[in-house]
Amino acid sequence: MQLFSQVGDHLDGMKISYDNATDPLYIQLADRASVDSDEINSGVVLVFDANDALLGIDVQHVSLRADIHNLSVSTLPFGELQAAEACS
Repeated sequence: MQLFSQVGDHLDGMKISYDNATDPLYIQLADRASVDSDEINSGVVLVFDANDALLGIDVQHVSLRADIHNLSVSTLPFGELQAAEACS
């Protein structure tokens, strides 16, 4: 299993998304077509591209696993930080 793209591959910005209606959290590491996934724990799925590089992490029923109302980010080398409106 290759966790990240090969050196020199283009990586789009990382995105974190949440759907209030169905309670999944998705961490997108790269914006490429997925071809495979592996449920590593109940409700936690790793998503891979054709080269077996990790594209994302899908966490189902995340509000049962973590406090989704607060997000703390530290020591990341941000080029740009965008925030959408908070859902209630």
